[in-house]
Amino acid sequence: MEITVHNYIVQIAVVTTDERIDISTTPKLRERLNALVAGGANRFVFDLSAVPFIDSAGMAMLVSLLKHARVASGEVVLVWPTEDAPRSILQLTKFDHVFPMADTVASALSSLTR
Repeated sequence: MEITVHNYIVQIAVVTTDERIDISTTPKLRERLNALVAGGANRFVFDLSAVPFIDSAGMAMLVSLLKHARVASGEVVLVWPTEDAPRSILQLTKFDHVFPMADTVASALSSLTR
């Protein structure tokens, strides 16, 4: 009798911050994300629910993460900010058409494990 077993381990990095994502905080975030990517991570949930503000530097960092993830056959799901300012920025720039969006971390995780 021949038995074949396949083990699948799905690693998803959940990134959460409650700070502004702007020119002053982006370098630290980018460094941490690059380390995760270098370590083989390719699926990310970026929880923006508590983020009060995001600027173009933060948005560029998210696009860079998305490119790295997709090159590695992964994905980045963003959790909607609860604050109006960052939510409006994501909608006005059509980021909500580029990134998969979720209302909660749990629903984002669910979408990555289907």
